[in-house]
Amino acid sequence: MTIPPARSLGEIAALLGLELQGRADIRITGIATLGSAGPDHLSFYHNSRYFQDLVNTDAGAVILRPEDAASCKSALLISRNPYAAYAKVSGLFAYREVEGPGIHPTASVAASAGVDPSARLGPNVVVGEGVRIGRGCRIGANCVIGAASELDEGCWLSPNVTLYHAVKLGKRVRVHSAAVIGSDGFGFAPDAGAYRKIEQLGGVIIGDDVEIGAGTTIDRGALDDTVIGAGVKIDNQVQIAHNVRVGANTIICGCSAIAGSSVIGNNCIIAGAVGVINHVQICDGVTVTAMSLVNQSITEAGVYSSGTGLDNAGNWKRNIVRFRQLDEIWRRLLRLEKK
Repeated sequence: MTIPPARSLGEIAALLGLELQGRADIRITGIATLGSAGPDHLSFYHNSRYFQDLVNTDAGAVILRPEDAASCKSALLISRNPYAAYAKVSGLFAYREVEGPGIHPTASVAASAGVDPSARLGPNVVVGEGVRIGRGCRIGANCVIGAASELDEGCWLSPNVTLYHAVKLGKRVRVHSAAVIGSDGFGFAPDAGAYRKIEQLGGVIIGDDVEIGAGTTIDRGALDDTVIGAGVKIDNQVQIAHNVRVGANTIICGCSAIAGSSVIGNNCIIAGAVGVINHVQICDGVTVTAMSLVNQSITEAGVYSSGTGLDNAGNWKRNIVRFRQLDEIWRRLLRLEKK
């Protein structure tokens, strides 16, 4: 790993294509929050709840919208979307691997596998028969890539990632540690009081520019493939079951579980700890708020919630009793209205 170099504020402004207000020669060594930043830090402001931090910040420079410029004493980078500009500049200060291409001596690569000369395979990597690893891929230590899997150019696997057989990753896919892609779906058929395993014969297809968080599992399809669309971002510890299809640029947050054969549209947000039952369809542009249960299809874009909000435990227990009485209360109300 290598520590990123300091950059002048003028250089950063030019790289981002942003208007600079202030000294171009300020040296920036990193990025920090408004509250913790010092004179050699770049920060950003995009949320009014941090207005007082903006007024008081010691940051050398701040990325913000033009209408907020008068409230900050630091040098400024003007952007209509400060959060997106921060995302871009964060890449300038990220730690980078310094190792060049090559295959570590302890890696095991099947004779029929094809590894591009520009790729790097770390210690103890195992590559199965017929695997194809594309240009510029980086495979961390102890990863396992099953037979007939394909990684397009620029893929990045953290240490200890497992790809089962017949998994296809698009361009620039990033997979974090302990993720498992292509494991068997949960398929069992009842048979004379027992359960008979249904062999999972499909694969997994991951689109370009997808990021998959640590500890996430994506099951292979039973017959057809499980498909994750381009630009999807999946958080840590998410479960995606067999034959699920996730549309482009959808976000799935931590600890959510998507049951088998469900379809999620493009540009959706599935917040943390959401459960989606099997065979549900969610249309494009839907947001499901945290800890909701999606037990029916959603056909119109919008924001959806289920469950009850946090309350004092005593009130919550009393209200649970009342929830159970709602049907009887409704019937009594009907009888009263008829009278």
